[in-house]
Amino acid sequence: MIALDRTALICDLAETYGILDYKALPIETLAVLSIGLRENSRIKMKLSGARVQPDSLLLAAAVDRLSLLVWSKTKDAEKGINKPKSLVGILSGEEKTSDILAFDTAEEWEAEKRRIIGGM
Repeated sequence: MIALDRTALICDLAETYGILDYKALPIETLAVLSIGLRENSRIKMKLSGARVQPDSLLLAAAVDRLSLLVWSKTKDAEKGINKPKSLVGILSGEEKTSDILAFDTAEEWEAEKRRIIGGM
C-alpha cells in the first residue's frame, strides 16, 4: 500500500486511527491496521481501481432509473432519441461526458495543436 500511494495511506491512517507517524508503529501493527481500513478508504479504492464510492454509484443508479422512466413517457422516447446519459457510466468512466480533450504536458498540447492546424 505504501508503494502504491503513500499519501493516501497516511491520510487514511490519520483519519481512521489518528495515526500521524506510521513509521513509529511496528510493521505488523501497521499491516493489520492498513488491512482493517474500510473498503471506501482512499487506499483501498485505489487498490481496487474504484473511481467512485459504492454509495455514490447506488445513488447514481437510482437517478439513472428515474431519468429513464421519465424519458420513457416522452415523445422523444417514442422516436428513440435524446435518451438520458447514464450517470453511472459517466462516474465509472465508461461513458464520455463531452469531446473535451485534456493533456498532461505542454508538449502533448503542442502536438495536438500542430495536428489540428495542419502541421505548421
